[in-house]
Amino acid sequence: MAQQDLKAMYRTQKLGNFPEAIEILGRKYEKVEDLRYGTNPHQPAAFYRPVDGRLVLGAYQMLKTGKAGLSQTNLEDIHHAVGILKFLQRPACAVMKHCNPSGVAMQVGTHDLKTVYERARDADAQAAFGSVVAFNREVDGATADAIMQTIVEGVAAPGFSAEALANFNAGDRYKRNKEIRVVKLPDLSVLPKYLDDGTDVREIKVFDDGSVVLAVPYLSRVKSVADLAPAYSDDSKRGRIDIARKPDARELDDLLFAWYVNIHVRSNGVVIAKNGQTLAVGTGEQDRVGAVEQAIHKAQKKYKGAETMQGAVMSSDGFFPFRDAVEAATKHGVSAIVQPGGSVNDYDAILSCNESKTAMVFSMERCFSHH
Repeated sequence: MAQQDLKAMYRTQKLGNFPEAIEILGRKYEKVEDLRYGTNPHQPAAFYRPVDGRLVLGAYQMLKTGKAGLSQTNLEDIHHAVGILKFLQRPACAVMKHCNPSGVAMQVGTHDLKTVYERARDADAQAAFGSVVAFNREVDGATADAIMQTIVEGVAAPGFSAEALANFNAGDRYKRNKEIRVVKLPDLSVLPKYLDDGTDVREIKVFDDGSVVLAVPYLSRVKSVADLAPAYSDDSKRGRIDIARKPDARELDDLLFAWYVNIHVRSNGVVIAKNGQTLAVGTGEQDRVGAVEQAIHKAQKKYKGAETMQGAVMSSDGFFPFRDAVEAATKHGVSAIVQPGGSVNDYDAILSCNESKTAMVFSMERCFSHH
């Protein structure tokens, strides 16, 4: 067998035989471009957009192509980042790796965008190596300079200043990151977010034999902290229990932030956050307590000192089937929790919180994501 240049396959476009136009469920789509490759370098892929509708990702502009343009995974990372950022009203950044956020941060106080980016990156600096970074604001020169200090696959935002573009194109100055891709997106606010926004878009999952599942995309009922309900449970044998401590204003702000981040975390998903920054993301675990333990381990490993977890909040994309996951979080300093509610053991979860003086609120919805 002839030897292959294994490094070259990651920067060489893998062309397939894809048509210029397709039709899905009666809607016409046009090909935007052939991608560098699909999920893996031996899989050809192409990107299509509907010929009608208000587009965001489908209307991206490549301002810098890097090594042979975008791959399918690059696009999916941008998609999941946008799915988080569209909910955040303040300047925010999502650092994505393998379709999960490694770190997300939003402006707190007078933070500038560079600080927001650095907090998102440093939430898991190890995982951020080779990431895709997205913003909900125009990227300025100082933020671009910070991005160029490490290896980043691509950056997406609604705009870039002239100084930012100059930094992204200064390959002689930032030699380690000279292949970065720069993607301009339209305004994210046109995307549907809440249940009453509605959407005619359908998610499509295709199986190996060509069978498909159609689903309505995830839209949230939670528009503000006012939609987070104090936890309660009516137990047939023990009666009603209510959460004893309500979250304070800072905890509520972080709980809403952590919930929105969790919408695009692979289930079972847990997000630990504090002061507008994720401390750790537990993702893809088969059991709930495993996701909590994974997140706690990440936070303790990547942030030196147990005091970091004190006063942090936690979101869980599904209810707690047992009190073990609650106890795993609260014993390490988590002071407030948001979860969907609806477990037959909600009483025990609330009781555990009351024993540790931990606040708990219900989102009244589940945000499982099995992407």
